Amino acid sequence: MELKQLLVLLLVVIITAGFGFWVQHVPGESKKSIPWPQRAPFLGGGQPDTHAWSRFHIRYYPMTLLLIAFEMEMMFMYPWAVVYVSEGIKALAEMGMFLGILSIGILYGWREGAFKWQ
Repeated sequence: MELKQLLVLLLVVIITAGFGFWVQHVPGESKKSIPWPQRAPFLGGGQPDTHAWSRFHIRYYPMTLLLIAFEMEMMFMYPWAVVYVSEGIKALAEMGMFLGILSIGILYGWREGAFKWQ
Protein backbone atom coordinates (compact mmCIF):
# COMPACT_ATOMS: atom_id res chain seq x y z
CA MET A 1 0.00 0.00 0.00
CA GLU A 2 1.26 3.42 -0.80
CA LEU A 3 1.62 6.05 1.88
CA LYS A 4 -1.17 8.16 0.36
CA GLN A 5 -3.64 5.25 0.45
CA LEU A 6 -2.63 4.44 4.01
CA LEU A 7 -3.24 8.02 5.13
CA VAL A 8 -6.64 8.10 3.41
CA LEU A 9 -7.58 4.83 5.12
CA LEU A 10 -6.43 6.16 8.48
CA LEU A 11 -8.47 9.34 7.94
CA VAL A 12 -11.60 7.32 7.10
CA VAL A 13 -11.15 5.20 10.25
CA ILE A 14 -10.71 8.28 12.45
CA ILE A 15 -13.77 9.99 10.94
CA THR A 16 -15.89 6.85 11.35
CA ALA A 17 -14.81 6.34 14.96
CA GLY A 18 -15.37 10.02 15.74
CA PHE A 19 -18.86 9.88 14.24
CA GLY A 20 -19.64 6.83 16.38
CA PHE A 21 -18.52 8.59 19.57
CA TRP A 22 -20.45 11.71 18.62
CA VAL A 23 -23.69 9.74 18.06
CA GLN A 24 -23.40 8.29 21.56
CA HIS A 25 -23.39 11.74 23.10
CA VAL A 26 -26.12 13.35 21.00
CA PRO A 27 -28.41 15.24 23.33
CA GLY A 28 -31.49 13.26 24.06
CA GLU A 29 -33.53 12.01 26.94
CA SER A 30 -31.38 11.67 30.03
CA LYS A 31 -31.09 8.11 31.33
CA LYS A 32 -31.52 9.35 34.88
CA SER A 33 -34.99 10.68 34.14
CA ILE A 34 -36.23 7.27 32.87
CA PRO A 35 -37.61 5.03 35.65
CA TRP A 36 -35.89 1.69 36.33
CA PRO A 37 -38.44 -0.72 34.78
CA GLN A 38 -38.00 0.99 31.42
CA ARG A 39 -34.19 0.90 31.69
CA ALA A 40 -34.09 -2.80 32.67
CA PRO A 41 -32.40 -5.19 30.24
CA PHE A 42 -34.75 -6.69 27.66
CA LEU A 43 -34.91 -10.28 26.34
CA GLY A 44 -31.40 -11.78 26.28
CA GLY A 45 -29.97 -9.19 28.64
CA GLY A 46 -32.02 -10.16 31.70
CA GLN A 47 -30.75 -10.32 35.23
CA PRO A 48 -28.91 -13.59 35.94
CA ASP A 49 -30.57 -16.07 38.28
CA THR A 50 -27.33 -17.80 39.30
CA HIS A 51 -23.71 -16.87 39.69
CA ALA A 52 -21.51 -17.01 36.58
CA TRP A 53 -19.22 -19.61 38.16
CA SER A 54 -22.02 -22.06 38.94
CA ARG A 55 -21.56 -25.58 37.63
CA PHE A 56 -23.60 -27.29 34.96
CA HIS A 57 -25.18 -30.66 35.55
CA ILE A 58 -23.20 -33.61 34.17
CA ARG A 59 -26.14 -34.70 31.97
CA TYR A 60 -25.14 -32.07 29.40
CA TYR A 61 -21.76 -33.72 28.80
CA PRO A 62 -22.97 -36.70 26.69
CA MET A 63 -25.30 -34.43 24.73
CA THR A 64 -22.38 -32.14 23.95
CA LEU A 65 -20.34 -35.09 22.73
CA LEU A 66 -23.17 -36.11 20.42
CA LEU A 67 -23.48 -32.58 19.04
CA ILE A 68 -19.78 -32.47 18.29
CA ALA A 69 -19.88 -35.93 16.69
CA PHE A 70 -22.76 -35.06 14.38
CA GLU A 71 -21.34 -31.65 13.52
CA MET A 72 -17.92 -33.07 12.68
CA GLU A 73 -19.53 -35.76 10.58
CA MET A 74 -21.49 -33.28 8.48
CA MET A 75 -18.59 -30.85 8.23
CA PHE A 76 -16.36 -33.50 6.62
CA MET A 77 -18.96 -35.38 4.57
CA TYR A 78 -19.62 -32.61 2.03
CA PRO A 79 -15.98 -31.98 0.99
CA TRP A 80 -15.37 -35.74 1.08
CA ALA A 81 -18.01 -36.28 -1.58
CA VAL A 82 -15.99 -34.08 -3.94
CA VAL A 83 -12.69 -35.80 -3.11
CA TYR A 84 -14.24 -39.26 -3.46
CA VAL A 85 -14.72 -38.73 -7.19
CA SER A 86 -11.00 -38.24 -7.76
CA GLU A 87 -9.52 -40.53 -5.06
CA GLY A 88 -11.86 -43.53 -5.28
CA ILE A 89 -11.60 -46.46 -2.87
CA LYS A 90 -8.86 -44.82 -0.74
CA ALA A 91 -11.21 -41.96 0.16
CA LEU A 92 -13.97 -44.48 0.90
CA ALA A 93 -11.71 -46.34 3.36
CA GLU A 94 -10.66 -43.13 5.07
CA MET A 95 -14.26 -42.01 5.48
CA GLY A 96 -15.16 -45.43 6.84
CA MET A 97 -12.50 -45.07 9.55
CA PHE A 98 -13.64 -41.55 10.33
CA LEU A 99 -17.27 -42.62 10.67
CA GLY A 100 -16.21 -45.58 12.79
CA ILE A 101 -14.46 -43.29 15.28
CA LEU A 102 -17.48 -40.97 15.41
CA SER A 103 -19.78 -43.96 15.86
CA ILE A 104 -17.89 -44.88 19.02
CA GLY A 105 -18.69 -41.41 20.39
CA ILE A 106 -22.34 -41.76 19.41
CA LEU A 107 -22.58 -45.21 21.04
CA TYR A 108 -21.02 -43.78 24.20
CA GLY A 109 -23.61 -41.01 24.27
CA TRP A 110 -26.38 -43.56 23.72
CA ARG A 111 -25.05 -45.68 26.59
CA GLU A 112 -24.99 -42.63 28.84
CA GLY A 113 -28.62 -41.86 27.99
CA ALA A 114 -28.16 -38.70 25.95
CA PHE A 115 -31.11 -39.66 23.73
CA LYS A 116 -33.52 -39.84 26.69
CA TRP A 117 -35.36 -36.54 27.06
CA GLN A 118 -36.61 -35.85 30.56
